[in-house]
Amino acid sequence: MQILLIRHGESEDDFLEENYEGTTDLPLTIKGVEQVEKMCRRVSEEFPPEFIWSSTLLRASETAETLSNTIQCAVTFLDDLREMQDMESEFNFRLRAQNVLSYIRENSANYKRIAIISHGGMITKIIESFLQLPPEINDVWFNSNNTGIHLLEYTDHPYKLIRFSNSTTHLN
Repeated sequence: MQILLIRHGESEDDFLEENYEGTTDLPLTIKGVEQVEKMCRRVSEEFPPEFIWSSTLLRASETAETLSNTIQCAVTFLDDLREMQDMESEFNFRLRAQNVLSYIRENSANYKRIAIISHGGMITKIIESFLQLPPEINDVWFNSNNTGIHLLEYTDHPYKLIRFSNSTTHLN
């Protein structure tokens, strides 16, 4: 199974103070809507998913709904795909990501390719879980630009692939 991990488009949250917690729920900017439309065209042409999972926060749900409408496939929204919450420890955030990835895999077994629309921090934690990095290691960051796409793959072999990471060629 292939998993497209996609960060939402630019949102008004991007212009808040540097140390905000990610729990705000602001919409996409005009630029963010344009980024999402470009990403949707690329995904539709190059690697359309059969199903979409999305965070419930507005910037991600708007991104997911646009992708869903573009490729005509269903989307399910999960609170557990939200960004790190206020008062949530790094360990618990990682555990949440690990659990939601397991849940998504289990409930996507019939699909060859799915998409997960989420946030930079959650995408990092999902990739850490995919790679089975020890939860104690929390000094790794997998950069995700707005509408950046990561393509992960569970293969029939005993290994997993990261086909590419944080691709934004659709924005050029």
